[in-house]
Amino acid sequence: MKSLHLETPRLNLKPFELDAAQHILDLDSDEEVVRYVGGPSCSDLESAREILQDIILPQYEKYGLGRLAVYLKETGAFIGWCGVKFKEEESEYDLGYRFFRGYWGKGYATESAKAALEFGHKVCKLKRIVGTADVLNTGSVHVLEKLGMKFEKFDFAHGGKIAVYASER
Repeated sequence: MKSLHLETPRLNLKPFELDAAQHILDLDSDEEVVRYVGGPSCSDLESAREILQDIILPQYEKYGLGRLAVYLKETGAFIGWCGVKFKEEESEYDLGYRFFRGYWGKGYATESAKAALEFGHKVCKLKRIVGTADVLNTGSVHVLEKLGMKFEKFDFAHGGKIAVYASER
């Protein structure tokens, strides 16, 4: 099985462990962090564990990829997550990322997403990876554009208008 540990100059991306529920809860507890994704995906430690156990961890075994915990190399601090997951309901591979506010604007989303895209295309041999962002979330839209993803269309999700981008191998 291919290694899911990705490394960039400043970051380590590693598969989540079940004991990382507090990280998920802390990240989703910031209203600004989840503002454009339809609100928090969890509201307590138990629901964070369920997300890990039922959504995040099965992606690793089933598809050999998924959302990865992102740590700063310099300090070992958990700063968010990034990765490509398979969205069964849409039958497509989706690039996603979420970081604590204190780490926004420092290039971490772009750096980690670039590594995740390369892993998806080169290691997993995925032909197409999609990324979406609420059009009001200009920082996230900018990340998708910096990655060289191509704008495809506007759509609606989580109560807002989203921009859909794609990367093809």
